Amino acid sequence: MTTTAPSRKIFSRATLALGATALALMIVPQRAHAAAAAAEPTIEELLRASDDLTRGKSSKGKISMNVKTARWDRSMTMEVWSEGTEKSLIKILSPAKEKGTATLKVDDNIWNYLPKVDRTIKVPASMMSGSWMGSHFSNDDLVKESRYTDDFKCKFTGKPADNPDKLYSVECIPNADAAVVWGKVVLKARPDLIPTAALYYDEKGELVRTMTFSDVVEMGGRKLPRKMTLTVTDKPEEFTEVIYESIEFDLKVPARTFTLQALKR
Repeated sequence: MTTTAPSRKIFSRATLALGATALALMIVPQRAHAAAAAAEPTIEELLRASDDLTRGKSSKGKISMNVKTARWDRSMTMEVWSEGTEKSLIKILSPAKEKGTATLKVDDNIWNYLPKVDRTIKVPASMMSGSWMGSHFSNDDLVKESRYTDDFKCKFTGKPADNPDKLYSVECIPNADAAVVWGKVVLKARPDLIPTAALYYDEKGELVRTMTFSDVVEMGGRKLPRKMTLTVTDKPEEFTEVIYESIEFDLKVPARTFTLQALKR
């Protein structure tokens, strides 16, 4: 793709969600289940498989992100490191004019490093709902990591034997005390428990955005979808696409990786 967007002074607002998520999706990697058990899975097993799709104790990966909006197309390649759900570091490798730009997440805090001006900026609360790296993900997507098993009450609304698409369908309503902005999330998953889509609804029951998962491959010793595409209902011609080029799980990541000093290295 060819970038035609103007350069931004501050890259503001996953969920590899990554993700949570993601971009979170993109930012916080999760663990995959290898194959479905012979017996029908419980709802807890299915939800755990989705929660842990590309998440590990730690990870290091290379991803590409393609963004299409009404005004521009842009593509970036990045390196991503993570530790649990609390820490992640993303560094842009290309295009050349943005190489070295980096984002650090530690708990609920996000900092951006801008190499052109050699400046580190903490993202303020007022910008948490803004676009992350010009994508359809927000800064909130990066820091508000939720789990189906902890933050939602879920139930099956369809199973492979009942549906022509041969998928599991699970309706998830957030708990009253959960830090979740959605009124409802509908998860779709294959019989081997790999998700195919997550549909996000607002409190009025209207579909707001959809994340689809595709191109299932063996990567990092796990079976997972290497492509995640986020679309927004009121802008059907736009999308953000995240593609894993490589990923390693449960490796030793030095503690200094997730520091403000590391943003500049």
